[in-house]
Amino acid sequence: MSRRYRITRTMREEEGAERTLTLEECKLYFSDKADFAYTRVYTVKGAATMSIEGDFFLWSVGGKEIPFRHYQGDLYVSGTDDAVIPKMLEVAGDLGADVAEG
Repeated sequence: MSRRYRITRTMREEEGAERTLTLEECKLYFSDKADFAYTRVYTVKGAATMSIEGDFFLWSVGGKEIPFRHYQGDLYVSGTDDAVIPKMLEVAGDLGADVAEG
């Protein structure tokens, strides 16, 4: 079973700290990462093909694309691949955010 994680600032208690990750901030952050690409549609191919609209930063690793989805001020990612956890922690640290399950 897959776990879903959220990169968020909502748990931060610093006075005056930004509480959300804006799409613009995420686009700027990921634009410097050669292994990430931004897309407005994520397509999952398998027995059936499904396209999901949204704001996705696709991480290319080991011949796979792992989506980090920006949604309502947070980034969401599935923990189905072992490589996700250290990358997710790196992204959260760089953005001054925390990781939560859910």
